[in-house]
Amino acid sequence: MKLIRSLLVAGLALGLAAAPAFAQEKKNLTIGATAGPNFDQVKLGIKPILEKKGYSVKLVEFNDYVQPNLALAQGSLDANVFQHVIYLKKFSADKGLNLTDVVKVPVAPMGLYSKKAKSLKDVKDGDRVTLPNDPSNLARALHFLEQNGLIKVKAGIDALKATEKDVAENPRKLQLTPIEAAQLPRTLDDAGLVVVPGNFAIASGLKLSEAISLEKTPDHYLNVVAVKTEDQNKAWAQDIVAAFKSAEFKAVLDKHFQGYARPNYWQ
Repeated sequence: MKLIRSLLVAGLALGLAAAPAFAQEKKNLTIGATAGPNFDQVKLGIKPILEKKGYSVKLVEFNDYVQPNLALAQGSLDANVFQHVIYLKKFSADKGLNLTDVVKVPVAPMGLYSKKAKSLKDVKDGDRVTLPNDPSNLARALHFLEQNGLIKVKAGIDALKATEKDVAENPRKLQLTPIEAAQLPRTLDDAGLVVVPGNFAIASGLKLSEAISLEKTPDHYLNVVAVKTEDQNKAWAQDIVAAFKSAEFKAVLDKHFQGYARPNYWQ
């Protein structure tokens, strides 16, 4: 009897000792974002909100579109902010990653920039046009050029998968040159036109107001916060979602990120 009582007491003691560890919530977050406005939005608007909720937040800056998702999948990041949902789904499928978007976030619109042309009327036949080479943003850039009357993409081509080979009409014989998105601003000195995703434009010192034309960003090209699929319903992930939807973050956006395309949860 004494032995049974001793075992029960010992078991109870172990249970009480383990309870705090079992109930302990994650309070250390590592969030990755690409350089420029994506990183700055998290730094100025999201990090302070999460810290008020008791989180310790570490930010990691990236300069490409590949490493943030790999780092997330490998566990060195808890979340990342840099991509639209189309890119996330394609990258995840291609690499076999279980990543999920949890909330749409504001994004600086893609822009058409030039040091040689002040308007589309100044574009010359044969001008070199540099644009992003990652598949989803390449298709996006081609349709952006089409919206500005510079080219026409073949009918029936998936609007999200078009490449420069799918251009049906190019009346000005523009030389379409896809390159890495982060390098696009550096081509302004020799290219006639440069199509730059908003975050890389601002990170390089370009202003949205300097663009010859700005994209009217469709909802599916808004950026998203991505996490591992297994983490999407965890308290810390939902706190990140709440931070982006908060009035406090909207105030930061109004002050520091004017002209950005926004999700509709504030409308």
